[in-house]
Amino acid sequence: QVQLVESGGGLVQAGGSLRLSCAASGRTFSSYAMGWFRQAPGKEREFVAAISWSGGSTYYADSVKGRFTISRDNAKNTVYLQMNSLKPEDTAVYYCAADQPLPSSSWLEYDYWGQGTQVTVSS
Repeated sequence: QVQLVESGGGLVQAGGSLRLSCAASGRTFSSYAMGWFRQAPGKEREFVAAISWSGGSTYYADSVKGRFTISRDNAKNTVYLQMNSLKPEDTAVYYCAADQPLPSSSWLEYDYWGQGTQVTVSS
């Protein structure tokens, strides 16, 4: 079992940056691929980024490619999402999720979810 807790959300102006963190409990964190998803009001949950268990492979939605960076520190049981050049359309609740064995862009593949952290980008 893996428990996930996100942090780092907040209010930022367009063009600004935020770094989200997702702290995981459990000794098997390093065996999980991790993903970030987001959901805006009235919209479906959408894939943002994913990373393999080793951190050697990363995947991004086209909408965030070049602006967001996913990374992980298995020694700290933490996955990060560095978000730069933020846009108002990035406003959403951001969720981290754990998946075995491979990362996926489909939220249906993920077994464990955090409670989410709000990111609001003002224009």
